[in-house]
Amino acid sequence: MIDLHTHTIFSDGELIPSELIRRAVIHGYEAIALTDHADYTNLEQLIEAAKKAKYLEEEWDIRVLSGVELTHVPPRQIAPLAKKAKELGAEIVVVHGETIAEPVAPGTNAAAAACEYVDILAHPGLISEEDVETAKENNVCLEITARNGHNRTNGHIARVALQIGATLLVNTDTHTPENLITDKTALKIAMGAGLTEARAREVLKASARKIAEII
Repeated sequence: MIDLHTHTIFSDGELIPSELIRRAVIHGYEAIALTDHADYTNLEQLIEAAKKAKYLEEEWDIRVLSGVELTHVPPRQIAPLAKKAKELGAEIVVVHGETIAEPVAPGTNAAAAACEYVDILAHPGLISEEDVETAKENNVCLEITARNGHNRTNGHIARVALQIGATLLVNTDTHTPENLITDKTALKIAMGAGLTEARAREVLKASARKIAEII
């Protein structure tokens, strides 16, 4: 399992990084990104904390990626903040997309999809075909999520992404220990979004390709 969207006690998760990572190891994770909720007020602290957690790579057989999830950031501020995150050392920049479960500002999907510094547009809700085209052009991955509420539009996201050829990933958006999953469950989530088993397996491999781009 490769999971590029998780949260710790440094935002609204329940676990400190070491416990989250240890529990991920027990679930068979190969890699995990720590992507706590960020805006201009806490960006530096979160990235530094995530970078410090990389010491666990030497203790356990798992790759730990430092990152953030830009959350409820005004659309016109997404690009400069994502750029700043990369300059500070974030390996993964996620943007909290226009999920139907929260009042995310309209235009967030478009701003994230157009940004070269964004890696993943998380749970983008009823994303438009135009924004998916833009995400494809900028190599911004679209998320199929395991998280309740946000996952209500997984089918729409998968359908439009496949139609246009954008890259899909399966992430957990983990906040609690129970949110962690196995490869087997990730495959079911992808298939539950309407993908064939063969397509679902390709989606799971996309996370490994994303990490290869970073290394």
